[in-house]
Amino acid sequence: MKKKALSLLLIVCLAASLLAGCGSSGGNGNKPAGPEFAKVDYDKDFSTLRTPGSQEEAYDYELFFLPEKDGTSQPYVGDPMPYYENGTFYLYYLKEAGDSYNHSVYLAKTKDFLNYEEVDAPVLEASRSGGQDGWIGTGSVVKVEDKYYFFYTGHAGSDSYEYKEKIMVAEGTDPEHFTKVDGWSLTPPSELGQKNDFRDPQAYYDPEKGVIEMTVTAAQSGKARIIKYTLAKDLKGFEYEGVILTDPTGSFWNLECSDTFRLGDKWYITYSGQDDTLWYAFSENRFGPYNEPQRIDGKLFYAAKHVEDGSHSYMVGWARRSESPSSTQDVSAWGGNMIVQQLDRKEDGSLILKPVDAIRKAFEDRRELSFADTSVSLESGSRYSFTEAFTAYERFLLSGEFTFTGTGSFGLAFDFNNREEKYKLISLCPSESVLRLSFNEGSTPITETAVKLDAGKTYAFTYVQEGSVGTFYVDGEAALTVRLYGVSGKTIRLFSENNSVEWKNLFEYTMPQEYIYEEAA
Repeated sequence: MKKKALSLLLIVCLAASLLAGCGSSGGNGNKPAGPEFAKVDYDKDFSTLRTPGSQEEAYDYELFFLPEKDGTSQPYVGDPMPYYENGTFYLYYLKEAGDSYNHSVYLAKTKDFLNYEEVDAPVLEASRSGGQDGWIGTGSVVKVEDKYYFFYTGHAGSDSYEYKEKIMVAEGTDPEHFTKVDGWSLTPPSELGQKNDFRDPQAYYDPEKGVIEMTVTAAQSGKARIIKYTLAKDLKGFEYEGVILTDPTGSFWNLECSDTFRLGDKWYITYSGQDDTLWYAFSENRFGPYNEPQRIDGKLFYAAKHVEDGSHSYMVGWARRSESPSSTQDVSAWGGNMIVQQLDRKEDGSLILKPVDAIRKAFEDRRELSFADTSVSLESGSRYSFTEAFTAYERFLLSGEFTFTGTGSFGLAFDFNNREEKYKLISLCPSESVLRLSFNEGSTPITETAVKLDAGKTYAFTYVQEGSVGTFYVDGEAALTVRLYGVSGKTIRLFSENNSVEWKNLFEYTMPQEYIYEEAA
């Protein structure tokens, strides 16, 4: 196993060091008690790393999990399949590149979303001899009494098979080891009229009924649907129960990675529209009928599924990347970093994303701003106005409040290559009611999400970034996941155009060296 922890064990503190304060909790009491702490440099010098690619190579991703390199190949995370049991989050994922064969399923474990343990061997490997699961697609783990089932998509390795996709299963006696069940599969029902798109099984065990309920994404009559099955708990029988949700936009051919869960007094269903965004709808019942689906976050937070620990709910997805870190035109490659966001709901039932509590609390060390106070005003006409404010460390958190009076955009500007016309902008756009990421000083839109902002009202914001991955939150209103290559070590500016903006209570934090620790073996 490979252990990814926020402090690499560079120094083992001896007893004398402990007495000198190496293991002291100190600060505001948020630091965990422990016998030994390791130190790591959170202020890595990026001045000699002049290209976005060299910066990306140097990042030590911890908060936004990335698999270890396999030789010279950097693998990526696709379609996480989270499962929780006894204090541990088991985060299965389709591994792209590296030692993964045709999107085999791998596993990372965490107890806090701060420290990850990467399991070396695949949990489920695509068939190297071809066959129905010559490629593996998304699935889910469910515990049925003393047995674990891993339902997954078997994507045929060639066009010679009658069904391009089937639902297949593996079983085990613990959440880490599974054996494929030969001869068991579900095929698209004849009502669908197609044999190609039938994937992403999400299974739930109902102990009262003694059955497994399952949703599957599939197409019917050229429209993307989510359908439902009920399976016997011993897998010896099943019943197809029809369509529970149809894409209301008519624009997607697949509703990927669906999930259902309860939050408050509502049942929710989530899915990712193919190559689009995460959507959700809610209902009085688990399997609908649902209200009109809505988007949440933007295109760079993809294929997210729900997991809960009894206290909090989370969405676990992947942050999209670019094929080339030097690209300033798009962020569209498949796979990326794993990213977890905490989930909450408003009084009207709508969902909101926010930073994971443990991650937010980990940022304790306050950093100096580029100006003496914690407040600043920006007034601008048709041209952008900028003022230096923060520094892009390897991992950092920004927080503050803003109030505006105009209709133009404002937000954060990230230096890409010391050229103003190449700035990367996280923009709040009141006239369009969107929160947007754009490159090349706003001329190249990348991703956006809806947010309604009223002039004269004060809003709070939080921004968390590690490496090139970040998420901007208008607290309680909206979240937007971004990818910002080549900005580390450079200045972050506040900007506005055609607006007057008051920024208050501005703070920047990094993580203290002794916050996260590893106990000595």
